[in-house]
Amino acid sequence: MKQLFTFFLFANCQLLIADCCFAQPTKYWIQFTDRNNTPYSISNPSQYLSARAIQRRANQSIPVVQNDLPVNANYIDSVASVPNVTVLNREKWFNAITIQTSDTNAVNTILAFPFVKKTQAVQRHIKTNDELRMTNYELDNRNNKFPFYHPVIQPSNHPVIEPSNHPAIQSSNLPILQSSSSYNYGLSFNQVNMLGGVCMHNMGFDGKGVVIAILDVGFQHYDSAAAFDSIRANKQVLGYWNFVNRDSSFYSVAGDVHGAWCLSLMAGNIPGQLVGTAPKAKYWLLVTEYGPSENIIEEDNWVSGAEFADSAGADVLSTSLGYTQFDDSTVNHTYADMNGHTARISIASAIAASKGMVPVCAAGNSGWSPWHFIGAPADADSTLAVGAVDSMSNYVGFSSKGPSYDGRVKPNVAAQGDHPYTTDLAGGTYNSFSGTSFACPLTAGMTACLWQAHTAKTSMEIYNAIQQSASHYTTPDTLTGYGIPDFCKAHQILTSVPENFSDENIFVFPNPSADGRFTVQSSGLNVQGLEIYNVLGEKVTRSVIPNTVRNLTIDISNQPGGVYVLKAIAGNKNYLLKLVKY
Repeated sequence: MKQLFTFFLFANCQLLIADCCFAQPTKYWIQFTDRNNTPYSISNPSQYLSARAIQRRANQSIPVVQNDLPVNANYIDSVASVPNVTVLNREKWFNAITIQTSDTNAVNTILAFPFVKKTQAVQRHIKTNDELRMTNYELDNRNNKFPFYHPVIQPSNHPVIEPSNHPAIQSSNLPILQSSSSYNYGLSFNQVNMLGGVCMHNMGFDGKGVVIAILDVGFQHYDSAAAFDSIRANKQVLGYWNFVNRDSSFYSVAGDVHGAWCLSLMAGNIPGQLVGTAPKAKYWLLVTEYGPSENIIEEDNWVSGAEFADSAGADVLSTSLGYTQFDDSTVNHTYADMNGHTARISIASAIAASKGMVPVCAAGNSGWSPWHFIGAPADADSTLAVGAVDSMSNYVGFSSKGPSYDGRVKPNVAAQGDHPYTTDLAGGTYNSFSGTSFACPLTAGMTACLWQAHTAKTSMEIYNAIQQSASHYTTPDTLTGYGIPDFCKAHQILTSVPENFSDENIFVFPNPSADGRFTVQSSGLNVQGLEIYNVLGEKVTRSVIPNTVRNLTIDISNQPGGVYVLKAIAGNKNYLLKLVKY
């Protein structure tokens, strides 16, 4: 009834009091034409990137480029000097800022500046009193940006699913008994073990040394909830910033606990009750979403948050947010926009990946709605979009479906999003909600554990290994993508692939390759054949080389992105070379 009532409430609002729902735009996105006369340079990145951010780039041979440079301060000052204008956030990846003003003349003045390329209204909706009184439940059912809410589940009426009657997908096929685990998981055992997390934790990989940035709506009770006493005591939270309020608060509206629930799925550590997937990682808590409304400026807040996370040296981004429809319907996304390069948040997520981070995001909760597709930034390239399964590894219907509009596999993988266990932040009991919002942090935490085990690997190698470890990698679908990843298997994949051999008589270029085409050159070796294998040991192509040919193009463009092994057969000797297709 609530959902039906909400529908009629909004219908009446739009028909009867339309004049009060929309007003002159108050917030604008301002994009500049250039970065001329900036005091910063790509040759001195320590001016605007932390040592950790610079090292992450160096580890992956990623150059500092022009979009790493901060927005020109002179341009910002010029805009800020216009009467009735307040500068909100900066977006260096787009060479832009967001501002607030209700003065049309101010906008016209800014647009006339020779260094201003364009302006775009990003917030015009003003909430009515009826809308502001709506509960979180009603808001959830309207726009699906929060998980589905359910009553608190007590341990007495929701038994633990033990490994004896629900074997996890383990690469070794050997059950891991909770009694012998490094952590006492309590009710959270299944959701961690499903991803091979218990196996990884038992090997000592629990996120230590890896930094995760969580971009969310709010983290109320982070400073008091028992689930976070370990990360507070060990100073694992590096800091927090609110890109909505532009201050150091960790929530914007009372009741903004969604981010804290997500944090508990990664960092929670109450032995015998709740253990997250990355209890030893370090965290940035970043508020980018304003819960009571839905405006496109929230995508820009996210861009600013992701840029901050990059400059602070984060390795993994966890985003349990998604955008399709807004309070101002004129800026709604369409399914055609879900192509990875239309929504600003999706473009930024791909840029974040290009900086050497692994963005992990929720696929969305629209599976039962007429939209039913993934939202932004789940459509982004090189972004790990996570769908939802239940405790028995079955797809659940609320989880948004793929593919992306341009036909890429989305969601990429899936984790338990149907009633995983979080902490009840205020009362000390358990909560059990549902939504891809929760599948996302479970996966993001495990991504940190995998990277801890393979610190020398690139973000794309981590990303590809996660996909290749999934339960139906060779037969992806539109519901769970490549399936449920097994991070223990991903660890084995990254461990078993040989590194590039060094031999002056044979080499391959380009490597990595964006399109899956490689040129092999040999000199002084009698190479009779080339074979390429995927990480599962399956031969994907073979070429026979006549003795007169020393340059050969090999083509795996029809294969998914990932890590492959090239075997060059020369006489009675085989040479192995790792290939990477982005």
